[in-house]
Amino acid sequence: MTASSEKDSTMTVGEIIDKLVEAPNPFRWEAFDGSTAGPADAKYTVRILSPEGLSYIATSPGDVGFARAWVTGGMEVEGEHLAHPYGIFDTLRDLYGQFRKPSAGELLKIYAELRRMGALQIQPLPEVERSSFLERSLRQGLSRHSKERDADVISAHYDVGNEFYELFLGDTMTYTCAYYPSEDAGLDDAQINKYRLVFEKLRLKEGDRLLDIGCGWGGMARYAARRGVHVIAVTLSQEQAEWGRAAVEADGLGDLAEIRYQDYRDVPESDFDAVSSIGLLEHVGVKNYADYFEFLSGKLRPGGLMLNHCITYPDNHKTRKGEFIDRYIFPDGELTGSGTVVRKMQDHGFEVLHEENLRFDYMRTLRDWCENLKANWDRAVDLVGLPTAKLWGMYMAGSEWGFEHNVVQLHQVLGVKLDENGSRCGVPERMWWRP
Repeated sequence: MTASSEKDSTMTVGEIIDKLVEAPNPFRWEAFDGSTAGPADAKYTVRILSPEGLSYIATSPGDVGFARAWVTGGMEVEGEHLAHPYGIFDTLRDLYGQFRKPSAGELLKIYAELRRMGALQIQPLPEVERSSFLERSLRQGLSRHSKERDADVISAHYDVGNEFYELFLGDTMTYTCAYYPSEDAGLDDAQINKYRLVFEKLRLKEGDRLLDIGCGWGGMARYAARRGVHVIAVTLSQEQAEWGRAAVEADGLGDLAEIRYQDYRDVPESDFDAVSSIGLLEHVGVKNYADYFEFLSGKLRPGGLMLNHCITYPDNHKTRKGEFIDRYIFPDGELTGSGTVVRKMQDHGFEVLHEENLRFDYMRTLRDWCENLKANWDRAVDLVGLPTAKLWGMYMAGSEWGFEHNVVQLHQVLGVKLDENGSRCGVPERMWWRP
């Protein structure tokens, strides 16, 4: 092949993008080789800064490829802060719907061009790859949602470092949906209001015993202990447990609240007055719901109450999250609809008394987390590195968009354990808590 014919056979980055995305392209694309694609008046401009960035997009079109290019610095989007890139998600939705499958001949040309650029030998996100622990789990024969593998999953996400989470979670150190008393309420007030809501729904009072599973940094445990409730709280994150124990001691609550580094399935105590599960069910696995609710019903006295607070889908057909979330954020995580949660509670130990959807509250919570991360961006990068900080910004902004657009929801479901005669043991008929 002559030098002239070889030059004629090469493709520009803009031409590769045109082969991958159906017209009209929702983005303007500008590439390191000077080529462009998409309309000049598009709302957002994507800049592909390196052959590696192009390779991520071309070899894995969709959320994973786009995220890899973004996080590794192979791509940037004009006008979006790395901590809160919320604005691009409307356009990303359009983009993901317009990726096309090139013909065999087109694919050969694209891969030949990537190979010529030396971009096919890269390794995906070694700094923030969240699935390496799965390789160990598989080698050891650990099944999904075994105790050992669940411990690895939780550690992969939550043991990034307490100081990093302190930058955006606020004073309450709460990594679950807040409950805003008004649209303009602050994050800390909204988180305290969420604990108030859970406390009142569970009819807790001084002297009662609460089991709080998936307790995070111990916010619910400390809220209840301040009101005279005896709490056993468990988490599979060693760093969370250490932080929570220190907070309990600092608040002088050591006689009432115990924070354990422990799987909830290993809690030996029983006869609790209430169980709170705030943000744990997402990690349990839909096939394990029956065992989960049966186990927790067995931990309650007759008439005891359980509050389950978890992310759900708007319907009951889907269970697995997107590839990006599953690979880099919450490995092994599973969601389903609130109807499935209610049915499994009803079938396995509980009469369901009440359920409600707080998805707009989670939208606001994520917005406030992103803004806190934005305000502390330089420190976040110092603590965890630019790739991980960008990863968290993208996932939280995308989740904010998802709750606003009903891609996901947040449901609280309240249930009571009946006695052998079907009695609620004094639990009232009507709603007894303040909304």
